Amino acid sequence: MLTCRSVWKKLTPLARASSTLCRLNVRRAVLNNGGPVRVPAANMSIGPSGGGREKQVYVALVGAATLVGGVYTYRTVTSDQRRYKERLDDISSRPLNLSTHQTAVPLKESEPSASEATETAVEATETEPVAEPEPEAAPSPEEPIPLAPEAEAAAPTETTEPVPADEPVVEAAPPEEAAESPAAPVVEEVQTPAVDATPALPQVPSHAPYLLIGGGTASFAAARSIRARDPGAKVLIVTEESELPYMRPPLSKELWFSDDSSVTETLRFKQWNGKERSIYFQPPSFYIQAEELASAENGGVAVLSGRKVVHMDVRGNKVKLDDDTEISYDKCLIATGGVPRNLQAIERAGEEVMKRTTLFRKIDDFKSLDKVSREAKSITIIGGGFLGSELACALGRKSSESDLEVMQMFPEKGNMGKVLPEYLSNWTTEKVKKEGVQVIAEALVKSVTLKDDKLEIKLRDGRLVKTDHIVAAVGLEPNVDLAKSAGLEVDSDFGGFRVNAELQARSNIWVAGDAACFYDIRLGRRRVEHHDHAVVSGRLAGENMTGANKPYWHQSMFWSDLGPDVGYEAIGIVDSSLPTVGVFAKATAKDTPRAATEESGTGIRSESETEETAVSPVASSTPAPALEQQKDNYGKGVIFYLRDKVVVGIILWNVFNRMPVARKIIKDGEEHADLNEVAKLFNIHED
Repeated sequence: MLTCRSVWKKLTPLARASSTLCRLNVRRAVLNNGGPVRVPAANMSIGPSGGGREKQVYVALVGAATLVGGVYTYRTVTSDQRRYKERLDDISSRPLNLSTHQTAVPLKESEPSASEATETAVEATETEPVAEPEPEAAPSPEEPIPLAPEAEAAAPTETTEPVPADEPVVEAAPPEEAAESPAAPVVEEVQTPAVDATPALPQVPSHAPYLLIGGGTASFAAARSIRARDPGAKVLIVTEESELPYMRPPLSKELWFSDDSSVTETLRFKQWNGKERSIYFQPPSFYIQAEELASAENGGVAVLSGRKVVHMDVRGNKVKLDDDTEISYDKCLIATGGVPRNLQAIERAGEEVMKRTTLFRKIDDFKSLDKVSREAKSITIIGGGFLGSELACALGRKSSESDLEVMQMFPEKGNMGKVLPEYLSNWTTEKVKKEGVQVIAEALVKSVTLKDDKLEIKLRDGRLVKTDHIVAAVGLEPNVDLAKSAGLEVDSDFGGFRVNAELQARSNIWVAGDAACFYDIRLGRRRVEHHDHAVVSGRLAGENMTGANKPYWHQSMFWSDLGPDVGYEAIGIVDSSLPTVGVFAKATAKDTPRAATEESGTGIRSESETEETAVSPVASSTPAPALEQQKDNYGKGVIFYLRDKVVVGIILWNVFNRMPVARKIIKDGEEHADLNEVAKLFNIHED
């Protein structure tokens, strides 16, 4: 480099002198001839005609200068590129050195020597750009240090062959091959901590383009939607649970009716149609390891399980985990779901009572309650809503095979009293009793105590219920723990994070599932706690995170099954305090949840239920009977919920796969003079 500069300085004066000599010769020729002489412009660059030796010198000097300049430029560019690449390699290896330094003390001595070797190599490239082997010697001792991501990406064949037994030997082998380099002593010191760091937890990626907080249905639906619109997207799901994303409805439905004694381990179940499936959305092979996310060429979905996000820095676009690890993001979804509520009487009762109480929500709760149902003599379920009634029917049917006593108590007059009209709630209660459940209605818990190895539940009217175990199914509290640190708004009426029509809480933060309080274009602001809403809201949030900018217009549905013979689907606002009109017909063998799943092929009915609204439903030609509310004639039917004479909610009682029709009726928002005619759209009078 210095030689080129000195040559250029020597050649520059010669080139200038040659150009000056050319101009003097032209002037001299003009004066001698006494007239104007036209000299071709091209002669100015090669000298006047007739000057043979000077012309040759000029051409030689210009050619030499051009050649030297080209060589200088080429070497400068190639040298800069090489140093730039070496600098990037050095920077990329620094976080790995630091993480290893934290887990192994001996690296304190080895790191300075490695950095000195790198600086020496860089200086060598500046003074001698031609020598290329030297710079490669510095990174060689640093490559074996990383435990998982970089080493596997750089040499996959080395990690896949000896992994089963000799991991420490594999990590030590590359440094031995590089022992001839000047940094060999560093390799020997790094070898020992690498063995000690092997059992450490998987490395957490420092950055995730798409960060999803929560591992439930909404989060998985968002991940799948993101990957569909952006096939190369890198998605990281952070969940407190140790499980991969799974569906929750079977925990209180189909899993309890399985004949497999190992169902708590396999978590596979038979649907009403006899087909078997897993509770998990996808097998483990669908996901990639969290430490491989950054280096995955085609992107992927990684799950960081057993970790909790405890702080959110919205301005800095980063979150902090419960182990103080920080992860930055480009776009973030909050799908934290909710936490089961508990009764204050139980919370005040003390630790011993809490040990005998189940707050049903997760896989662990299902496993725990299944074990209790095999060992206890009596179980009391507090709550008459969806979850409480489903668990009561499931445990009641199971009690027919054992001596288990199952009781269900609730403050309403009948099962599903807050949802169903009174006459249908009473009919449902009788159905639950036939499943082997002892129903205790209008029960308000005053206190719970442990006496003589039995839980005593004292009611406000003086009744006393003794039991071995309690299942509290009294609702869900949305998880908004991140609201304070993130500065996000929580709705004071419905709870949950307030979001706009696109499910956005901030410019790069979305919320979906149970934790989202959204604006319904027909029914106003709402918060929904059902599987279908989690699927649809998660899918939409994922689309909007990739730039779709779609508003939330979907009327989510929900369903509940009281065993294989009675089930219903609902949409909109279904509140027993609203005026209702019911139209019923005689049920057939096809009007059961079992038959519905045989037709659709899935037990999770929202997966088969189309999002499109019915454009022009065809009404049944069979004449409908007058509106009836007889006790034994509720085989199948439609219940309309009215507000200001407009239908705002619909329940399809043992009527399945008609949800697009119900959705269109609510979306239209029209008054109907005869709801009996509207019921014909659901073809309930056809056999």
